[in-house]
Amino acid sequence: MPEIDKQPEQTGRVADAVDNNWVDRFAPQFTQPYLRLSRADRPAGTWLLWIPAIWGVLLASLREGFTLDAVWLIIALGIGSFVMRGAGCTWNDFADREFDAQVERTKSRPIPSGQVTPKQALVWMCVQALVGLVVLVSLNTTAILWALGSVIPVMVYPFAKRFTWWPQLFLGVAFNWGALVGYAAIAETIRPEAVFMYVGAVFWTLFYDTIYAHQDIKDDEEADIKSTARLFGDKTPKWLRGFMVGTVSCLGIAVILAAISTGGILTPIIALAAPWVMGWHLTWQLTRLDIDNPEKCGQLFRSNRDAGLLFGLFLAGALFL
Repeated sequence: MPEIDKQPEQTGRVADAVDNNWVDRFAPQFTQPYLRLSRADRPAGTWLLWIPAIWGVLLASLREGFTLDAVWLIIALGIGSFVMRGAGCTWNDFADREFDAQVERTKSRPIPSGQVTPKQALVWMCVQALVGLVVLVSLNTTAILWALGSVIPVMVYPFAKRFTWWPQLFLGVAFNWGALVGYAAIAETIRPEAVFMYVGAVFWTLFYDTIYAHQDIKDDEEADIKSTARLFGDKTPKWLRGFMVGTVSCLGIAVILAAISTGGILTPIIALAAPWVMGWHLTWQLTRLDIDNPEKCGQLFRSNRDAGLLFGLFLAGALFL
């Protein structure tokens, strides 16, 4: 007899998890609820947290030069992104546990589905934060101080949907802090190009997370959860084009400010291609956007990993070519 497809509530699998993800397939069963709480079965968010940090390292390296220390920093920031994204998601799910129970896509998450108690979630959050602290203390003092500045926006973000139509902006402020940390970890200061890069990354988050929010717009209306998707409605494509222009413009200015210090010709040309290639990918997403199709919105959201990596790849090319 063919195997019956089990529902998420029966298997513990989260409804929007990636098919055949490593948590569901390989992780020991007792760890699965906690790894799901950390979104380890949905890796797109880890990439989107890590990528701005990589940008920061690469952008600073245009001025300072690329060394083996930069390689270690990228790896360390990747580990930090994984555990701190997990801690942030755990805090988010703890704060949103009553809302998540009312939304079809999120009611199978570990806390509302009963796989993890709120108290267990808080303990797990602290464990992940401690691992992140170990990574943090390996950075220089300037980077540590900038990293500590992210605590307040990270703590506030889960509650933003209760009092503002712009929770995606709060997410952008918190989620892209790694761009500043990565830059400071190399340059030991924050220059104007780092600020422009950070603002461009915030615009990028407004772009992709508005698409993401359209997956839940009907449930959000019933639960009175605010989002830019609900705020923009049918005008979402117009707003997304504006966010795309903001992303490309700010990243372009950041690259110009960093690349002109190199004194060469080829490096600035390759570096300037980075924001335009990323802009091409965002344009491609807009041509395929269907805000009434949750599955398509989820696919486009996840494709932003590739958009961010394209920008980073061209920055890396500017360093080595």
